[in-house]
Amino acid sequence: MSVISNRTQGLTASVSRRIWPYLFIAPWIVGFLVFTLGPLLLSFAISFFDWGITGSPVFRGLGNYSEMLFNDVQFWNALCITLKYAAIFVPLNLIIALFLAVLIAMPVKGVRFFRTLFYIPCVISGVAVSIIFGWILNGNYGVLNYLLSFLGIKGPQWLVDPKWALLAVIIASAFGVGSMMLIFYTDIKNIPIELYEAAAIDGAGMTRQFFNITLPMITPTLLFNLVTSIISSFQQVTLVMLLTNGGPLKSTYFYGLMTYENAFKFHRLGYASANAWVMFIIVLLLTALVFRSSSAWVFYETEGRNAAKNIKKFGRKKVVL
Repeated sequence: MSVISNRTQGLTASVSRRIWPYLFIAPWIVGFLVFTLGPLLLSFAISFFDWGITGSPVFRGLGNYSEMLFNDVQFWNALCITLKYAAIFVPLNLIIALFLAVLIAMPVKGVRFFRTLFYIPCVISGVAVSIIFGWILNGNYGVLNYLLSFLGIKGPQWLVDPKWALLAVIIASAFGVGSMMLIFYTDIKNIPIELYEAAAIDGAGMTRQFFNITLPMITPTLLFNLVTSIISSFQQVTLVMLLTNGGPLKSTYFYGLMTYENAFKFHRLGYASANAWVMFIIVLLLTALVFRSSSAWVFYETEGRNAAKNIKKFGRKKVVL
C-alpha cells in the first residue's frame, strides 16, 4: 500500500508541475482565444454571408469575394492607392529610422536627450498626430508652407490637392518611426566592437564601416522592420481618416479605410470581412516574397560571431571588408 501511495503522490506531483506553467499563462491564452482567434474565425465565417448588423445573415457563398474582385471599382482603386503608399512609406520609414538609430548610437554629449526626443512621437496617439499634422500641412496657415515661403517656394494645398494629399499622409506617417529606430539602435549596440576596430586600423571610414559592417550585421532586424512596416502600411486607417477622410477625390482612399467604411458606415459586415481576408492574403504573399528573398541579403548573428572570433584568432589581416 505504501508503494502505491508513493506512486500516486509522485504522479500527482508530476501532473501538478506540468499544470502550473499553463495556469500562469492562462490569462494570455484566454485573451488570445476570446479577442484574437475567436474574432478571426468569426470574420472568416461572416465573409460568406450578407449581414447588415441587424437582421439575419443571408448566405452568399463566394458572392462577397466575387463582387469585390469583379464589380467593385473602389476595391481596385483602394488597393492601388495602398500599394503606392506602401511603396513609398516602407523604404522611407526604414531609411529615417536607421539614420536616427545610427545618430543616437554615436558616443556624443547629450545623445540621451535625442534618444528620448526621437522616441516621444511613438507615445502620442494617432488622433493627436492627425491634429498636429492637420495644422502643419494646412495650405493657408500651415507651418510647413510658412517655412517654404522663406525659400521662395509657394507651398501647395497639401490636404486639398489630389496631387499632394497622398504625400502629405506619407509625411505624417513617417512621424512615428521611434519604435523602429529603437529596435535598430539596440541591434547596432550589440555589434562586436572588434569589427569596427579592425576596420579603423585598415583605414575604413565611417561610410565604409556602415555599409560593410553595420548594415550587414543588422539585416535580421532590417527584415523584421521591413515585414512590420508592410503590415502597418496596409492597416493605416486612423491618420488618413482624420487628415483627409479618403479625399480629395478618393486620392487617399486606403484599403483599410474602405474596409472600415464597408463595416461601420455602410453596415455590410460580411463584405467588410471579405475585404479584410483579401488584405490578409495580399499581406501574406508580400511577406512570403520578402522572406523568400531574405536568404540572399540577411546576415545572421552566428555569422557575426564567427567573424569576431576570426579577428581574434587570425588578426585583422584575415578580415575582408
